[in-house]
Amino acid sequence: MNLSELVKTKIVATLGPASCDYETIKELMKSGISMFRLNSSHGTEEIHSEYLANIRKASLELKEKTPILLDLQGPKIRVGNIAESVNIKVGQEIILTPIEPLENEIPVDYKGIAQDVKAGDKILLDDGKIGLKVLEIIYNKVKKEVLYGEEIKPRKGINVPTSASSLSAVTERDIKYIEFAVKNNLDYVALSFVRNEEDIKLAKKYITDFGGDIPVIAKIEKPQAIDNIDKIIDISDGIMVARGDLGIELSPEQVPVVQKLIVKKAEEARKVCIVATQMLETMIEQPIPTRAEASDVANAIIDGTDAVMLSAETASGKYPILAVQTMSKIAKTVEDNIICPDSIMLEINEEYNISSQSIAMASVQMAKKLKARAILAFSHTGYTPKLISKLKPCVPVFMITNEEKYAKQMNLYWNIYADCVDIDLPLDDALISRIDNYVLNNTDIKLGDRIIIVGSIPKLITGKTNSIYVHIIGEPYSR
Repeated sequence: MNLSELVKTKIVATLGPASCDYETIKELMKSGISMFRLNSSHGTEEIHSEYLANIRKASLELKEKTPILLDLQGPKIRVGNIAESVNIKVGQEIILTPIEPLENEIPVDYKGIAQDVKAGDKILLDDGKIGLKVLEIIYNKVKKEVLYGEEIKPRKGINVPTSASSLSAVTERDIKYIEFAVKNNLDYVALSFVRNEEDIKLAKKYITDFGGDIPVIAKIEKPQAIDNIDKIIDISDGIMVARGDLGIELSPEQVPVVQKLIVKKAEEARKVCIVATQMLETMIEQPIPTRAEASDVANAIIDGTDAVMLSAETASGKYPILAVQTMSKIAKTVEDNIICPDSIMLEINEEYNISSQSIAMASVQMAKKLKARAILAFSHTGYTPKLISKLKPCVPVFMITNEEKYAKQMNLYWNIYADCVDIDLPLDDALISRIDNYVLNNTDIKLGDRIIIVGSIPKLITGKTNSIYVHIIGEPYSR
């Protein structure tokens, strides 16, 4: 592993028909993927099981600890499974119905749609590509006029910006997929259309009820979530700025400001953060992104996000591997030329152990002042490594844990490269020799290079982080 070639910002790729086979998944991993996203809004459990098998086979072959995120659909209203797309034109009147559609009617998968809208409301489809105005409610059907748009496609999303949907935050479909996530030992679950902290608590309750312990990432895409953002961040394990629906539920000009606010708050709370949706949208059809898209990815990285995400670009686009390679190049260029290599300083967060925060801060400063090649952080769950990550260290952080699930989870964090190694021993000459062998065999660090070792005493992994050791590769342990 060449340290100078590492990309600090993590890249999430959504799997779909364009990228689900074993060989493509393997190439995506080689191209820089840090985590795969399974979108439960599309496909079946059987299809996602096939995706999982291919991911795990490729991970084993490439010896990667690649996390998998299951994205729950949440209270998302969608166009039904129409046989083919429906052409529409401005001024045309159409009917949306939650029951068996008659000829020329469009089915939707939400029975309460007629109760959630009123005459004059605007409804948007397909991430805002289609605009409809409610004319009248006919029993439980909704009659609308087409304001703009040309084609209604099956299973596309429906947004009612003026309405707070009466759907539960965790739907029956979500519950089934939460059970799927627990049974298959997935690494993260993302909850869509979060409105408040109670939504996250509900998702966590179902995970616990099924016997699981999976971190929950809150997707921020509703105005109510912005109003409750501090409490949501506090109860969540991570945050996703889901800009597609967010830009419809709010307005496009508000999204950049909200994005910066959320990323900053997640950073201060030491929570992992993903910026998602339409990042390289052009690459669904074209082999190169627009300059605006490249700038968008760059700005998310400058904002301080841990990860950036590709959706349709990899799920159904023509150039899934090239899209990943492009995003990786943008991230690397930003990190090398714009992101200052100096670490940032965050205020002490009372939610975290003060000693662990102090050691994290000290390790980052020592790595910079002593020109160390890396920080080697020994940790069971990743508690201290995530604190180090949020300080934006100038050198890579190699986390060593004795549990694979924590290694995979931590590989989503900025500049963290986690591995599972059975090395939970007291720091002595024998262990230092094993550390040297690990570093020399897995990185381009050489004899005589300096690293910072962070861990606990007496054993490096078991217990709370309480020690820092400056080590020169090849030299004996100095007590």
